[in-house]
Amino acid sequence: MPDAKPQVGKYGPIAPKTPAHGFTIIGDIKPGKVDLLRKMARERAAATSPRELYELLKPLTLHYARWVILNNDTQLMYQAIFDTDFELYVEDAHRLFMKSGLATFFECMVGFPDDWKTNIPAFVQFFREHQVDSIFEFASYPGTTVSEVEKALEVRRTFSSVLDAMQ
Repeated sequence: MPDAKPQVGKYGPIAPKTPAHGFTIIGDIKPGKVDLLRKMARERAAATSPRELYELLKPLTLHYARWVILNNDTQLMYQAIFDTDFELYVEDAHRLFMKSGLATFFECMVGFPDDWKTNIPAFVQFFREHQVDSIFEFASYPGTTVSEVEKALEVRRTFSSVLDAMQ
């Protein structure tokens, strides 16, 4: 879905806008790190409620994010669907992944920069180098932001409360 003439931003070409506003990266897992990845995922799930993680990552305006171990435990895939452009997303992700500890998933990947905490361009370059373009995308609600979804859900909750009170 590339544009005919890509725009250039702060860190290089701006990824084309897609119905989902997201990206997928796939990279090799460092030898001996797959068990650590699974352990970290279990610990993260046990230690943090979905609401806490949502509040922490809210600036990313994520609709969805996931980490998947692929190809007989040799590769890690990260997929994110978000509202912002690529550059704003990776700058916010840099800060929030450091704060949340989620960057440890990426630290288990071959080629993830050792100096990523102080070298944002290297962090961005890692994502660019491991980006896998979609060949087809679909969005059930294209262009709808996380904020709009939250507002619609709040209206629904309020309306349900009013109906419940009337009974």
